[in-house]
Amino acid sequence: MTEQHVINPLSTGADYPALAARFRPIFQRIAEGAVEREHSRTLPHEPIQWLKDAGFGAVRVPVEYGGDGASLPQLFELLIELAAADSNVPQALRGHFAFAEDRLNAPPGASRDLWFKRFVDGDIVGCAWTEIGTVAIGEVVTQVSPDGDHWKLNGEKFYSTGSLFSDWIDVYAQRSDTGAAVIAATRTHQPGVVQSDDWDGFGQRTTGSGTSRFTDAVVETENLIDFATRFKYQTAFYQLVLLATLAGIGRAALSDVAHQVRNRQRIYSHGNATHVSQDAQVQQVVGEVAALVYAAQASALKAAVPAQQAYLARFGGNDVAEREANVAAEIESATAQVVVSDLIQRATSQLFNALGASDVRQGKALDRHWRNARTVSSHNPVIYKARIVGDWVINGTEPPFVWQIGNGPAKS
Repeated sequence: MTEQHVINPLSTGADYPALAARFRPIFQRIAEGAVEREHSRTLPHEPIQWLKDAGFGAVRVPVEYGGDGASLPQLFELLIELAAADSNVPQALRGHFAFAEDRLNAPPGASRDLWFKRFVDGDIVGCAWTEIGTVAIGEVVTQVSPDGDHWKLNGEKFYSTGSLFSDWIDVYAQRSDTGAAVIAATRTHQPGVVQSDDWDGFGQRTTGSGTSRFTDAVVETENLIDFATRFKYQTAFYQLVLLATLAGIGRAALSDVAHQVRNRQRIYSHGNATHVSQDAQVQQVVGEVAALVYAAQASALKAAVPAQQAYLARFGGNDVAEREANVAAEIESATAQVVVSDLIQRATSQLFNALGASDVRQGKALDRHWRNARTVSSHNPVIYKARIVGDWVINGTEPPFVWQIGNGPAKS
């Protein structure tokens, strides 16, 4: 063990079979209620509590601090397994793992140690970054203002994914005194925080991605973090969570179509066998779906490797190597996004070619796989990612590491 690791232990990997075995019974319980939650639009408060109680939110925390020390590829493999159970849950935890990753990249010290303890104790962090209304691109209306020995947070956000289940919210805001961009880590359970379950998308309906309103919400000074220090591979990280979610959707869809074909009794007179499971054309369809899912999962996991290298490079003392690692993390996550989004949308549509008209009935909820995949694929528009990758391959143009959304200038 090097001196660096003694002073600053890093999360370089765990025994994955043992780690996954600890959580798989919980994943199975989550899967058992997934269709009912979809039908009733029941938020997964209980499943997320099971994961909190089991220490799932601390899998990336170094072992020396009470976590599991999992690598990023191992985290995303776990998220694929979780997404196969219920794809809403890993997306709801996206903000938590991103904030935890930021704390993993923070300099060693009392503040980082405190956050590690919170994660190990089961605290979960949601997110609230996107401004509401007719704000110009780059404009931040949400403000934090000094108020004695703490700060007051005021503003309104949408796409507050996971915040309904969280103990803290990672809020992107602007300081009223200096105009600097900051992260205000805000305690959820206080009078100044009001959350709404008003996400009305046709997919990923129970991710808790609605509105958060902050009215003089208290932010402790030690929980105000300069955004300039945010971990450099953050956009790649956020995308990797979505890729894992997509791969998990594909696994769930494959499992469902295999189950339906295996147990289907009705056949067509112009089919190829006396049982659907023996029909060569149906077998071909399921095989093609399996191949699409395989390729998607392989791409997602391969794209996670450069992110782990970027994390390690953060503490390697070589700025050039760190920059190159961050570029690789961004480019590979974007490249994977271009193909994984397409692969899983194809898989979740093509599965119906192996089934019959009765399989589109709402009770089976097989449509949720395509709706969820299409919704996840709508984040971070894939057309721009393809262009960014092309510009890198052709011209060596570095990708953007931070980007914003808002209104453009008025049309003349």
